[in-house]
Amino acid sequence: MKLFLSLVVLLLAHTAPARAAVPEAFIEAYAKQHGFSGSIRISRPGKPDYARSFGLANLAFEVPNRTQTKYKIASITKLFTATLILQLREQGKLDLERPIRTYLTDYTGRGGDTITVHQLLNHTSGLPNFDRVTDAADAIRNGLPTYQKPYTSDQLLVDFCSGDPVHAPGTTFDYNNGDYVVLGKIIERLYGAPYERVLKEKILDPLRMKDSGFLHQSDVVAGLADTYFYRDDLKALSPDLPAYPENWYAAGALYSTTADLARFAQALFGRKLLRQESLDRMFTPGLDDYGYGLWSYDTKLGGVPRRVVKRPGRIMGAQAQLFHVFDPDLTIVVLANTGAADLDEFVARIAERAVE
Repeated sequence: MKLFLSLVVLLLAHTAPARAAVPEAFIEAYAKQHGFSGSIRISRPGKPDYARSFGLANLAFEVPNRTQTKYKIASITKLFTATLILQLREQGKLDLERPIRTYLTDYTGRGGDTITVHQLLNHTSGLPNFDRVTDAADAIRNGLPTYQKPYTSDQLLVDFCSGDPVHAPGTTFDYNNGDYVVLGKIIERLYGAPYERVLKEKILDPLRMKDSGFLHQSDVVAGLADTYFYRDDLKALSPDLPAYPENWYAAGALYSTTADLARFAQALFGRKLLRQESLDRMFTPGLDDYGYGLWSYDTKLGGVPRRVVKRPGRIMGAQAQLFHVFDPDLTIVVLANTGAADLDEFVARIAERAVE
């Protein structure tokens, strides 16, 4: 009998479908080859998370990155903002097809009566682009005018997000931080509270994301990695240019850890933050395959067509990726504090191996 059971177990082990393994050897080799500095987390239901860190959180003092290291997550912030907007819609407080001035009655821009919340969410508002700096060389030479002076969010709205539309609303995809500044102000107006307080009360606290928050220039955040961008002219990493991180506001001012972002992803994709109907709207690709706060598209992974959503982020040396595959249920979070490695390539190659 024991021999029979042993044979059955052996047979099942050989005939059961293979479960994808974490590509640890590939991740380690790629990180070393490309000078990756940051943390990676791979989450799959029913299996322990893979969590690994590489490189240094501070180059001068040679402080290593750890799994609990906090990072600036740049435009992953937009996914939080889109979630808050859709929560307002679920509460009946907001209509995505209504224009800006419905909710910001004192909005001064000419597009206030024609640009809808939907168009802000998917970057087809037509507003003049918030960012005029096109590359690192431009930033080194001319600075970052929008981010190197202290502005309140009200000033950001008036000074940079109220210009005359340059495209007819809904006709052109133009990735624009200004769209999400306007959305942040709508959130504040409808809740009657600052964006960061709403974020904390509606998402961070309920999910126990204790290592995440809104960054201010005046803050000293324990465990936050310093950031370094790659200078082509010097062929070396340099400290990020000085800036007021709060000026990225609802478009890019958050910091977090890979564990907290995995928790956020699990809640979002698991319908704990939004209903399925809201998620369907968020994941519906518009122009440039952009939904609400993320890109949504079909691709081949492991030789099989799969639906994925991706939310990258980058501000100088801060890089971030939240990548989710729907089948199998797989989330990859990559956070970096240098601009050395190409995270778009890195996360795609991790996903290719993790689904096999």
